[in-house]
Amino acid sequence: IFDVSHMGRLKVTGKGARRLLERLCTRRISDMQAGQCRYTFMANDRGGIRDDVIVYRIDEDDFRVVVNCSNREKILAHIGEVTGDLSVKIDDLTFKTAMVALQGPRVMETISNFSKEIPALKRYRFVEKSALMFKVMVSRTGYTGEDGVEVIMPSGAVTLGMKMLMKDTDLNDPNTVFRPAGLGARDTLRLEAGMPLYGNDLGEDISALANGMSFALTLDKDEDEGGEAYVGMEALKKERDAGGPRRLLVGMEIDGKRTARQHMMIRIGDREVGEVTSGCASPTLEKSIAMGYVDRDHSAVGTDLSIDTGRARLDARVVALPFYKK
Repeated sequence: IFDVSHMGRLKVTGKGARRLLERLCTRRISDMQAGQCRYTFMANDRGGIRDDVIVYRIDEDDFRVVVNCSNREKILAHIGEVTGDLSVKIDDLTFKTAMVALQGPRVMETISNFSKEIPALKRYRFVEKSALMFKVMVSRTGYTGEDGVEVIMPSGAVTLGMKMLMKDTDLNDPNTVFRPAGLGARDTLRLEAGMPLYGNDLGEDISALANGMSFALTLDKDEDEGGEAYVGMEALKKERDAGGPRRLLVGMEIDGKRTARQHMMIRIGDREVGEVTSGCASPTLEKSIAMGYVDRDHSAVGTDLSIDTGRARLDARVVALPFYKK
């Protein structure tokens, strides 16, 4: 169980809600069905990433957007700049709601004891349910590489909800189903699963074309009937047509037990060819792993590299992402 209430939660409603999100998001919104959620970027006018978000479509003109905590105010300001004359209402629900992630191989089995609908959800689908006299939104999403759900609920319901989830938990029992975990554990899991972290692997000055997540980009949205060009789309098209980004995001396995950290230089010989963005000791793989941006010419799987810690060089090699897949 992860408390992820620090994430921002925005409500976007009105006749212009879909058009606004088309202008903001790098993926199509118009073809989303009610009950579907979608991972997407919000780009800046240079093609860098303002944030990576999840959009939930509740109805024709009713959406929720989950944004990163550190970007909430920035994204709210950006929405205000892009809205123009569209008929849209924005409500910041962050402090009125809480968000909990239940992740792991036994989550769906356990949930099936009291719900048949939730385990039947496909990935990136959600349902609204009444529970504990409150309405909750349950989505089959997560940031760990494991199966599971994320639950958005009124902030007044979270204490009772957590007590009910944890009432049979014995933290001394290794077989207990629900066990609280912190954001450090979540960060290790997402890195093992090859999922980028905003502020490390994604950012305003890093092209949305460079991270290998082509599924999160649509460069022809304006060509659809009723389509909208989004902020940054033209810059990304120009970059693509010019040959693409100079550096690409890669995974690396590191020899030995030492870990690479953000901003450490990646070298071939004495030449700098990249920079580490994330690193950890992987308990699942029993190896030291990292992600970073490397010059395109040296980004192929199997390329030998070294990571400069300032005091030593760590031998490493480029490997395919994700490091671990369930």
